[in-house]
Amino acid sequence: MDNSILDFDLLVETSWEVCNKVGGIYTVLSTKAKTLQQQHKDKVIFIGPDVWSDATPSPYFIESKTLLRPWLSQLSLPYGVSVRVGRWDVPGKPIAILVSFGGMYAANNEMYGRMWELYGVDSLHAYGDYDEACAFSHAAAVVIESLAKHFGIDKGRRMIAHFNEWTTGMGLLYIKDVLPQMATVFTTHATCIGRSICGNGKPLYDYLHAYDGDQMARELNMESKHSLEKAAAWQADCFTTVSDVTARECEQLLGRKPDVVTPNGFEQDFVPGKIKYKAARQAARKRMMEVASAITGRQYDDNTFIVATSGRCEYRNKGIDLYLDAMARLGDIDPKRRILAFVMVPAWVKGPRTKVVDNLEQGCCERVDEPINSHDVHNPWEDPILCRIRGIGFANEQDSRVTMIYVPCYLNGTDGVFDMKYYELLPGLDATVFPSYYEPWGYTPLESVAFGVPTVTTSLSGFGQWALSTFDNSFKACGVRVEHRGDFDYDDVKEAIARDLKTLADAPAAELQAIGKAAMATAAAASWACFMQYYDKAFAVALANCAARQNN
Repeated sequence: MDNSILDFDLLVETSWEVCNKVGGIYTVLSTKAKTLQQQHKDKVIFIGPDVWSDATPSPYFIESKTLLRPWLSQLSLPYGVSVRVGRWDVPGKPIAILVSFGGMYAANNEMYGRMWELYGVDSLHAYGDYDEACAFSHAAAVVIESLAKHFGIDKGRRMIAHFNEWTTGMGLLYIKDVLPQMATVFTTHATCIGRSICGNGKPLYDYLHAYDGDQMARELNMESKHSLEKAAAWQADCFTTVSDVTARECEQLLGRKPDVVTPNGFEQDFVPGKIKYKAARQAARKRMMEVASAITGRQYDDNTFIVATSGRCEYRNKGIDLYLDAMARLGDIDPKRRILAFVMVPAWVKGPRTKVVDNLEQGCCERVDEPINSHDVHNPWEDPILCRIRGIGFANEQDSRVTMIYVPCYLNGTDGVFDMKYYELLPGLDATVFPSYYEPWGYTPLESVAFGVPTVTTSLSGFGQWALSTFDNSFKACGVRVEHRGDFDYDDVKEAIARDLKTLADAPAAELQAIGKAAMATAAAASWACFMQYYDKAFAVALANCAARQNN
């Protein structure tokens, strides 16, 4: 592939997760920003929702009174849409525009009718967050239209509008309608129907060839989201997704094969350097063991093997059920080291457990009632993770080989118990496990190896597929072990994960050090500097197809 950098005059990228940390798409865009800025200084503008207030400002946005001033001075937007301009506070500091879109709800019905006539988008069965997503993406598209005209699209300038996920699909269709000279890219990070099939406990992979996306949308009450996503995929000048496993899903359920697969990279600036790494690891381990002691009333020595899983609370899709069962099995096969296992998955958190906080403040190692969670949740008898931990029988007794701690909060540095960010705790782990059933890419295992922490994932994740195609499947080769997973081999995968962790827990220190170095090398091979070429290809495809449309 030609590695030369593509030239364009303006790239505007829109997502619900610009300056708004919700899930993995935030990581995609925020880590990609530095490389984009290096290659196209301030020719890239990110657009996100202004869901913030004076009382709760965005911690990721730095407002500016000087950026884009000539554009702002003549800006006039319909339906009370307003913007704030600044920079996204991530490496690269790209230009970001936050869009206030409340007034755009009034235009939704008119827009729905227009998109039904033009592209067959069925908004009749909309519910939940559909109206909000469409109001935001319509408002973002109006802003993009204004930017493009200001920067000279009518003079033949090469411009691209990049939309992420179904939540921005309405914006792409608006641009296609009113500004056809602007090239469009649509990236689905996971199809609505694929995620829903898995979330409803249906087998996806063995039966994928037999699923009809439109039929499943009706069955799963997903008609509007699926219709919008499918229209955006078909109407985009370039349609992309993040992995080969999701490309097959798109081809079957959306009826269009992606033009380009754009794997997700990572920005190494988030990882502490060699000098700071040792101190960061020691501080993280100390804090995690202090919290565990404050919950279980048990001391943990330096030889404790600390393992975790993390991510969104998609109990089956993320393999949280499998992780818990594998940890129980690990206790049965008697690893040489004591295991301290965490589930770092945000839930409907109520707040820190008072007794745990008191124990930490007093330096007290005193067992709390039901010593399995760091924070209280509002629904303790309905939370699937708590229920499964109880069902397995994790009691965290003094002689337990495996201690299981549930952390149902965002680790943002202000949770009241750990008071450290996730990236600050990550270096303290000895291993991570992400046994996903549905995972279009899988940032969590990539983040793990970037911090030198070996990881176990599955062949159903995009990252796992990439690792299998790039390295030998062993910890020593790449710091990653990818276990094959299908629809009906749960127990086999559980056993394999337990054995993988025992291998790590029983390994000598020198071997673990070498594995950590291999993990970091794997992350370097998945950096944005290596992966940006796929986006360049996608942008080139979009510009070429847009030009062909104009010529016709």
